[in-house]
Amino acid sequence: MHPVDRYAVLGNPVAHSQSPFIHAAFAQQTGQDLVYERVLCALDDFEPTVRRFAAEGGRGCNVTVPFKFDAPRLAARCSDRARLAAAANVLRFDAYGWFADNTDGVGLLRDIEVNAGVLLAGRRVLLLGAGGAGAGVLGPLLQAGPTQLWVANRSPDKALALVARHSALAAAHGVRLGAGDLASPDGAFDIVLNATATSLQGAPAPAAAERLAPGALAVDLMYGPAAAPFLAWAQAHGAVPRDGLGMLVEQAAEAFFVWRGVRPQTAPVLQALRDWLAGSAAA
Repeated sequence: MHPVDRYAVLGNPVAHSQSPFIHAAFAQQTGQDLVYERVLCALDDFEPTVRRFAAEGGRGCNVTVPFKFDAPRLAARCSDRARLAAAANVLRFDAYGWFADNTDGVGLLRDIEVNAGVLLAGRRVLLLGAGGAGAGVLGPLLQAGPTQLWVANRSPDKALALVARHSALAAAHGVRLGAGDLASPDGAFDIVLNATATSLQGAPAPAAAERLAPGALAVDLMYGPAAAPFLAWAQAHGAVPRDGLGMLVEQAAEAFFVWRGVRPQTAPVLQALRDWLAGSAAA
């Protein structure tokens, strides 16, 4: 008997992660033989934890908060999207050198444009947060061709550095790209994306209601109870709220493809996950 391939999500916190449910469903759907776990990393022990998991037979892992900026440094090779973001949420433990990738952006884009049916081309987009999640999604958002994309962050220097790294890509796609602090955006936006840590912290929405255009799509990259305050705020101010479950499933499908070379169908897994979570909440 051959050992079953092992994968995991590593982060802190990690107990809330629905990635094991998603990847188990992908494996069953595609006939792949694997197991997927959660691994809690101490804040000062990320690299040893990853190396220990790989040494014990792990084939790859997802990386979540707060370690996405640390992950690329462990890899001999990075994808273009991980290099541009300077952050990774996927590691593949190849025998000839580890590979880092970032599937957050393509996952978010697929959820917005395919699942929610909202095209970014010609829209004004506000991205709240310049941490690991914000860095991972900016490149694919620019490639979708919005007219303007503004990055707002509590520490404006971080947002400005992220924008500077993406300036050539923005110019190539004709996007007006800017950045500043959370109070800096001007006017209303068609799409508002919350990639800040406010959801995990239970803090208020990190933007003024005036930033929401009538009928704007407001997406929190988190999901479950953490996303509830932002979604309630958005709905109360006339926006269409959307949580990060679709992005989670879509980025997981891209990671699954990076690891296994097989692209699973996402729609039935997303519906199964929403049904399972609804049932758990009602129980």
